[in-house]
Amino acid sequence: MKKAIPSPVRGPADHEVRNQIVAAATEHFSRYGYEKTTVSDLAKAIGFSKAYIYKFFESKQAIGEMICANCLSQIETEVRAAVAEAELPPEKLRRMFKVFTQASLRLFFQDRKLYEIAASAATEQWQAARAYEERVQQLLQEVLQEGRQSGDFERKTPLDETAMAIYLVLRPYLNPLMLQHSFDYTDTAPAHLSSLVLRSLSP
Repeated sequence: MKKAIPSPVRGPADHEVRNQIVAAATEHFSRYGYEKTTVSDLAKAIGFSKAYIYKFFESKQAIGEMICANCLSQIETEVRAAVAEAELPPEKLRRMFKVFTQASLRLFFQDRKLYEIAASAATEQWQAARAYEERVQQLLQEVLQEGRQSGDFERKTPLDETAMAIYLVLRPYLNPLMLQHSFDYTDTAPAHLSSLVLRSLSP
């Protein structure tokens, strides 16, 4: 078993190298695929030694996690911006369904190779995927709470239970493995499902 070597405090230069590795890995995975690429392949493509890459990332999955987290962060940023533009809670909820679906489709299907990373994250329940799902549920709770305060939504059902139920309705359009099986309904599902959910939330 290798003896752990204490890592020095990471400075701006190290941060830049990490970003450089992630950028190069994103491009490499896009071309050759995540599953078929090894850290050795990546090292050769970037011009770094394999050992040098391991100074910054403990495994290929760690690099994939960073790429996945970046993609999911883009989706979340887009959804939060759309929600912030809406004044009323019901419209905020409609926008969540619509923009989550649109953004997920764009990021997960515009590049089939990078889709492999998202699929691996969902299948193996990577931390990046779990954290993303938790933030989606938190955003739902925020919108629901606002709707309860404004009188637009019912208040009898526990907030966390309501948020989880809505999340489960939305999940087929968030999760890349499920999204590919829901592809035929992505044009109409956001409007139909959000309308159904909003009827169930009526006071």
